[in-house]
Amino acid sequence: MLSKIRLELARDHDHPKGTGDIGYEFAAPLDGHGKIIPEEWHKHRDHCRVVRFRPNEDDDIGHLVRKPGGSWAFHYDIASDAEDDEQGYRFDDHAFKVGEYVSIREDDGLRTFRVVRVQPVA
Repeated sequence: MLSKIRLELARDHDHPKGTGDIGYEFAAPLDGHGKIIPEEWHKHRDHCRVVRFRPNEDDDIGHLVRKPGGSWAFHYDIASDAEDDEQGYRFDDHAFKVGEYVSIREDDGLRTFRVVRVQPVA
């Protein structure tokens, strides 16, 4: 039921072609349209992990969490340097399918990422 999703930074002012060195990999239950299934997330939330990767930095590891009001965010474990949750912009409306774009609110603002891989978790 869970899928592993890889997001890589889409083009921006610092990376005009985008980059595979900046991004996220996370697990989430997706329906046939690629949308997160809240009820299944609730059943399997301990397995809905996220890894935030950046060049020349240790990976931050945490969980996909559901915030009050139904929004989604990445919450990092205590040992992480990340101070705040990173909000997924309208993750509840987005289809996580290869080639689609999603936005995440990071410390320095909203950044756009491209879905480059979606595969079932074995």
